[in-house]
Order: sequence, then C-alpha cells, then structure tokens
Amino acid sequence: MSTRIPKIAVTLGDPAGVGGEVILKALADPEIAASAELVVVGDRIAIDAAERSTGAKFDTLGVKLRECGVLAAGLPVVYGALRAEYGRAAVRYVHDATMMCLNNDVDAMVTAPLNKEAVTLNGMQFSGHTEYIAELCGVKGSRMLLAGTKLSVIHVSTHVSLKQACNLNTDRIVDTIELGNEAMKLLGKAKPRIAVCGLNPHAGEHGLFGTEDEEFIRPAVETCRARGIECEGPVAPDTIFFKAARGSHDLIVAMYHDQGHIPMKLLDFEATVNVSLGIPIIRTSVDHGTAFDIAGKNLASEANMKAAIRMAVTMAQHRLLQTAQA
Repeated sequence: MSTRIPKIAVTLGDPAGVGGEVILKALADPEIAASAELVVVGDRIAIDAAERSTGAKFDTLGVKLRECGVLAAGLPVVYGALRAEYGRAAVRYVHDATMMCLNNDVDAMVTAPLNKEAVTLNGMQFSGHTEYIAELCGVKGSRMLLAGTKLSVIHVSTHVSLKQACNLNTDRIVDTIELGNEAMKLLGKAKPRIAVCGLNPHAGEHGLFGTEDEEFIRPAVETCRARGIECEGPVAPDTIFFKAARGSHDLIVAMYHDQGHIPMKLLDFEATVNVSLGIPIIRTSVDHGTAFDIAGKNLASEANMKAAIRMAVTMAQHRLLQTAQA
C-alpha cells in the first residue's frame, strides 16, 4: 500500500435526511476514524442536528469540517422536509468535495444521499450524483459501479428510460467493460473475471428473442478479449448473478439500471457501495436514499456508510501506490 494515509472528503447529503446521522455514527467507529484523514463537507447547523438525534459529538471524533455556510443561521433543520434550500445545500456539498478532489486537496470523496426532487426545486436539472460530478469534472460517459463483498456490477446505462437503454452501442459497451476492469484492479483484483449480460431473455437465444445481443454485445466482448481483458458474453441475465455470487466472476456488466440494481440489493444491500467511474477522481457513495421517514430518529444504520468509506480508502490507497510506482 501507499506510504501515507489517504485524505477523504465526506459530504453531508440532504440536511433533512439521514446523511448526518449515518456519518456521525460511522465516524464514531475508531477503525473508520483512523483509516484516513477525514473531512466532512457541509454545514455545522446540520451536524448540530445530527448530534442531537444520535448523541454523538462531532468535535470528539478527530475529524475536520469544511463549513459551506449554505443553511441560514439560527434556523433548525426540519427532518423529513422537502425544501429547495436543502437541495441547494446538498448540491453545494457535492460541488465543494469534487473541487477538493480535482485540486488534490483530498484523494477521494464519499457522498451521503441527497434528494433529487429537492435539488430540482431550485430550477436545476439533476439526474444524479454520478452525472453531476462527471459534469463538474468536464467528462462525458461516466458509469455507475455497484461494488459488494461478493460481487460487483457496472451498468452500461443508468438513469434513462428503459426504451432509451435498449438502444445499445458497441463502443459504449466496450468502454464500460474497460472501466469496470480498471476499477476492479483498484479494488485489488489483478485479473478481474468479467461476465457481460445480454439485453434480451436468454441473451437473445441466437436471435429468437431479439438481435441486439449478437449485433452489439458480442462484438464488444470480442474486442475486449482481444485487448487482454478476461470477459465473456453475452450471457443470460437470469442465471449469471446466481453463478457469480458463488464465485464464478468478480464483475458483471449489466445493460441497464434495474438489471444490475435488483440482484445486487438482494444479495447484500448494506454492504453494496455505489462507485462513479469514467471520472478523474474517486467517488463512492452509500447505496440508499435520504430515508425521510426515519430521519432524525436515530434509526438509520451506518453500515453502508462505513462500507463506502472503507471502499474509498482502499481505492485511494491503490491509486496512490500506482502513482508512486509510475
């Protein structure tokens, strides 16, 4: 591993959600707090609210705060409230953490959940963390990786309609396989074993249930194999997750959002981490939402936040090592 401890920024997410609670509870774990130089990006007002709900004291955790000053002073946070100012604050936290990564002030960022509707109340078009961070980084073609303890999944498409997701493109599939292969190396897999899902039932059954699998997916797999990537496909989506969860593969390439999300959340919801790929920075995230219904009640589990921090630390350590060896 690298010779220094990584520096990690953690965004607070929507102040009305569970982000502050799960962050404080995760950072109260000595193992997590000692794993990196951690900087929480947010407003002290939101941290104060999380302290009251959890009983944890931020100033005792040995963690720094980057105060953003978005929330109005003197106004208490209202948990579970859908408000434009909360959406504006959450986006600002993501923006500032991204800039910290791009400026090399930190080695990676971890994001708590925000509420897309609260963000759009500000008149901003917003489809998700991954797309917004990619825009800030000045890149197109970002991808979402769901990384778990048993298995990981990368998606060719995510936050688009199913109709649009079915318009496959071989070059995009090739890029997705390559991004997934590199990400798995950052997670410690020297030679990742990759399975590429078909789009149609039974991967098209040799054209009986659609031609997209043979027309777009198989050429992408063949291209990647010629480049030295250990991958196979198109494989039947209804069986590959079962096999891979038992150890046949390290990574599955899913063609669209739900093809990858549903089985991963069934396999291990709490340990599955959202990772953004195709951007020049390391970003991981919890794989759950703001949970407005339980926010402020100290009921939210911090397990997924811990997993997201651990993964950011692991990826940052491997990247630092790669840089040192270059």
